[in-house]
Amino acid sequence: MPDKPRILCTRRMPPNVEERLARDYHATLNPEDRIYSAQGLADAGEGKDGIFCAGGDPVTAEVIGRLPESVGIIATYSVGYEHVAVEAARARGIVVTNTPDVLNDATADVAMLCLLGAARRGAEGDRMVRAGEWVGWDSTMMLGVHVTGKRLGIFGMGRIGRAVARRARGFDMEVHYNNRTRLPPELEGDAIWHDTVESLLAASDFLSINAPSTPETRKFLDAERIALLPDGAVVVNTARGDLVDDDALVDALHSGKVAAAGLDVFAGEPNLDPRYRELANTFLLPHIGSASHETRDAMGYCCLDNLDAFFAGRPCPNPI
Repeated sequence: MPDKPRILCTRRMPPNVEERLARDYHATLNPEDRIYSAQGLADAGEGKDGIFCAGGDPVTAEVIGRLPESVGIIATYSVGYEHVAVEAARARGIVVTNTPDVLNDATADVAMLCLLGAARRGAEGDRMVRAGEWVGWDSTMMLGVHVTGKRLGIFGMGRIGRAVARRARGFDMEVHYNNRTRLPPELEGDAIWHDTVESLLAASDFLSINAPSTPETRKFLDAERIALLPDGAVVVNTARGDLVDDDALVDALHSGKVAAAGLDVFAGEPNLDPRYRELANTFLLPHIGSASHETRDAMGYCCLDNLDAFFAGRPCPNPI
């Protein structure tokens, strides 16, 4: 019986995932959940057959170039894979996989949480109650932005964007979207297609950012594009923090051009721009879009299914 493949797991994983990983592989786990530097990751890859990594790990071209020839697969515990130098991996014949589909609903749930929390001043209300500052009912206290019946613009109508759209319809929102390509009728439904970002923004009382981080989308929401939004729009980002120009959004939140923002992701996280913390009209979460027990287990199982298929000589379910 051949030895089990040797897998480096770069982050602490849910117990169910680690149990299966340790059962089926010679696994190097990370119980302290220490963050690997690029140098540390390259060193830890020595003697391994596969890498089980996560979003934010610096799987750069330099790191990939230093991995031993034995490494045949990099399975990332994420949908996004901007942290992996995919082309460098391909050049070395290393398969890269991700975890699509299994976190669509959880992330869309958090997008709606951010939307409602920002629009209805959820963070402010929570702070008021906890601080003992709530003194009773007032007809003008904590007035927010009405959600029902408003126009929701979705930038990026992939799996997660479509899941957001389904939830928004439950609030009688009119769904608008822009995507790299128009969806087929069976996926588009009653959503209104915009062939330009500029047209979408003009029709977005609420804007939900659901696109991947690419060179083309980074700092997508800048001052010029914010100016196209209706006055008092609400911005939601559950995709990647670098899709937003922080200077532009902070200025718009100060001026009231953007009434509120619900953000689950940030450029440079966890070291987010500190100005967001100082703004009362922000609803801020610590990148928990996929953070349910069921979803995080499912993401781990998806990685393991990819590893299992690769080492069995079968096509991986989720190659990039």
